Amino acid sequence: MDIPSLRKALLDPNIYPDQPREVEFIETHISLVFLTGAYVYKVKKPVDFGFLDFTSLEKRKYYCEQEVKLNRRLSSDMYLGVVAITFDPGGISFNGKGQVEEYAVQMKRIPEEWLLDKLLEKGQVDRTMIRVLSERLARFYASAETNEHIKSFAKPERVKQDTDENFDQTRKYVNAVISKSVYEEIQKRTNEFFRTRDALFYQRIASERIRDCHGDLRLEHIFWGKEIAIFDCIEFNDRFRYTDVAADIGFLAMDLDYHGREDLSEHLMRRYIETSDDQEVLEMLDFYKCYRAYVRGKVESFRLDDPHILESEKKGALTRAKKYFELAHRYALRF
Repeated sequence: MDIPSLRKALLDPNIYPDQPREVEFIETHISLVFLTGAYVYKVKKPVDFGFLDFTSLEKRKYYCEQEVKLNRRLSSDMYLGVVAITFDPGGISFNGKGQVEEYAVQMKRIPEEWLLDKLLEKGQVDRTMIRVLSERLARFYASAETNEHIKSFAKPERVKQDTDENFDQTRKYVNAVISKSVYEEIQKRTNEFFRTRDALFYQRIASERIRDCHGDLRLEHIFWGKEIAIFDCIEFNDRFRYTDVAADIGFLAMDLDYHGREDLSEHLMRRYIETSDDQEVLEMLDFYKCYRAYVRGKVESFRLDDPHILESEKKGALTRAKKYFELAHRYALRF
């Protein structure tokens, strides 16, 4: 079933078990998300961006299962499981007896006003909340899985594959989204960091700071409820999770910077260092902040090429992409 047909079928409230009055819809570059009164259903698009491959039904099922398994580490009650979307005599249904058309991750729906990005917009995120969050992350990193295979992903030549991929995939956006001079300077400074600071990467490995992390640690993925739920981790590519904790918490610090709250970003890192005794994290922070900002600029740029996204939405994506690339440049000037 093609994307437009699937989207139309899943916008019908009558197929959902909780019988919502209406179904809300959100589209990202890799997912179709349907929100009912009580639940969220996330369907993976049949896309291949190089760093992820959802092109077959089998792959989409596998990565749905991985999404549930991995996200339960930091949000155990939110992820309910994987459901099959089937075509039965009466039409589309969930876990029916007909042919499986697609799979979806089923989640509990949470009040969006309690997501950290929304709270930040209303000025309701304070230093105490950042301290609690930082301590939660420090505990997670201390217990997260690590082994020689995971550590190998933080070797400088391995990390450089990721940064090289970023530059390769964004070359087409030079002068359209990012200026040639900024593109070349970020690339130059990134490669110079690998050349002159390669020992630091191995020092981080020796210090056991390479873990199976979250991989997409942003404000919009943190729910401030009775318990903090950190959700929507990277499931589609291990190399984006198998990383230095500096790259993981650095993503959140970058996001706070992006939203104009450098004070909270600094407090996050200060409290993390106090809790984890990870004193050397600051030596890597600007490098990984630059990498994370550049990735976000790349992701927003990809939206410009998506034929299923409205032109009005693409204008917002362009604005965000430019801002992320400018932020990446600012970090690059510091290392």
